[in-house]
Amino acid sequence: MLARFRNLTRRRLFEYTGFAAGLRYVPGVAAAAPVEGGALQIGPNLYQSIGVRPLINCKGTFTIVSGSLLLPEVRQAMMEASKHYVHLDELMDGVGRRLAALTGAEWGIVTNGCAAALTHATSACIAGADPEKMQRLPHLVGLKNEVIAPRHSRNVYDHAIRMLGVKMITVSTADQLQRAFSERTAMVMVLAGPSSDAEPMSTQTISRLAREKGVPVVVDAAAEHLTIPNKHLQAGAHMVCYSGGKCIRGPQSAGLLLGQKDLVRAAWLNSAPHHAFGRSLKVGKEEIMGMLAAVETWVKRDHDAEYRAWESWIGHIAERASQVPGVTTRVRPPRGLSNRAPLLDITWDAEKIGIAGHEVEKYLYESDPRIVLGGASRPNTRPSSITIMPYMMQPGDHKVVAERIQAVLAKPPAAARQAKPGGSAANVAGQWNLHLKYFVGTAEHNLVFEQKDAELTGTHRGDVTSGDLHGWVEGSEIRFSSRHPYEGTALPYEFAGQVSGETMSGQVMLGEYGVGEWTADRRKYRA
Repeated sequence: MLARFRNLTRRRLFEYTGFAAGLRYVPGVAAAAPVEGGALQIGPNLYQSIGVRPLINCKGTFTIVSGSLLLPEVRQAMMEASKHYVHLDELMDGVGRRLAALTGAEWGIVTNGCAAALTHATSACIAGADPEKMQRLPHLVGLKNEVIAPRHSRNVYDHAIRMLGVKMITVSTADQLQRAFSERTAMVMVLAGPSSDAEPMSTQTISRLAREKGVPVVVDAAAEHLTIPNKHLQAGAHMVCYSGGKCIRGPQSAGLLLGQKDLVRAAWLNSAPHHAFGRSLKVGKEEIMGMLAAVETWVKRDHDAEYRAWESWIGHIAERASQVPGVTTRVRPPRGLSNRAPLLDITWDAEKIGIAGHEVEKYLYESDPRIVLGGASRPNTRPSSITIMPYMMQPGDHKVVAERIQAVLAKPPAAARQAKPGGSAANVAGQWNLHLKYFVGTAEHNLVFEQKDAELTGTHRGDVTSGDLHGWVEGSEIRFSSRHPYEGTALPYEFAGQVSGETMSGQVMLGEYGVGEWTADRRKYRA
């Protein structure tokens, strides 16, 4: 696998494109050899039988590492649900009543994940329960076609809203919010988190104004702790969306939409099995009943006892790691309701210990037993560190993790260290034509490098997006990265390659979008 990149800044989750957050798939890396025979084996080696290695989750509730593990009650409910036919409208009506009783919301439905809940909520705000308007989606001529969002709420997941063809109106101040409402406004979207609790753009303030304008407010609370009574609905929001396969530990392909009864019921009409825009976002009877069972269990779970267990697990890991001279630990309390668990930071001097944080992270992910961490310091960061998030760890995992971390810090494996290239830095300053080859398709971009010794800065321009680039060159080896903002997200590019005179070539890591190849040639100018 490519060496890690230098000088990458740690950012919040939606902006970060590093190894731990992206967990990008590289063919052949960290794969397991299929068991003898090659056929699928229904049993303990289910994944291994097709060459996939399970992992210990010290990262939290992330879809890329399959969210969470089903509770026993959820598995049982899904199995029982699979044994009978039911009418899905009747089923969701019964589930809606029960979710209302459990959560205190007026109504609730189960969706095909939190993103689907956002899509159906948006459809409901645009088309309501009008079949003719439903059939017109996503063609919004003559329909409400704008969604307001505070700047702190714009994120990669609001594509689930934009897919309806709406125009996102981003506001940063209370005055901008006031002026953003018009006859075209379909709804307001708020991303739950510490920023949504702060004035002057809190959910409560936004909801008060939106209700005066007759506009629904939808809150995306995907990975949050499910509060009962619901804090977002109490703050004035009309609907709130949750992921089912995260802290609630229901099916990974399920979500919840809770809130105002008429709007939530309209959202159900806009989803499968009905022939509307959301028809492709189907949730089956097994996921519906599994999700209901997860909520039933949620209200009975001893959340305080779970927290104490997490504290005990990271305490054990900290004790073992601290046995290595020069290693220190720190426990950080949770911030907000998402992945609400204590975090353990393990810190050391990479020069003295002989291994850096990003190298530990990569080594644990690719070796056995396979462990995905909650984060790690980037190359050239001092001091080095790794982070343990116990939220989705299983009983006994902490003992394995503790031994592995203690061992790798006490005696860093030679295979985990990354050799540095030698020689004077190649001169790459100037403008370059960049040719990208994806596994399907190609693209022509442009690079402008400014170089000071080994350090690189500049600009990477794409077809419709662009971003600042940062990196370095040592000898003929070059590494640089850029991020291209687009709507609520940013497209990550991390380049690694070799310089050969007036050309360069290598691989580009595209975060969750895989790996591509790149070549570049210095732009020629006529005299």
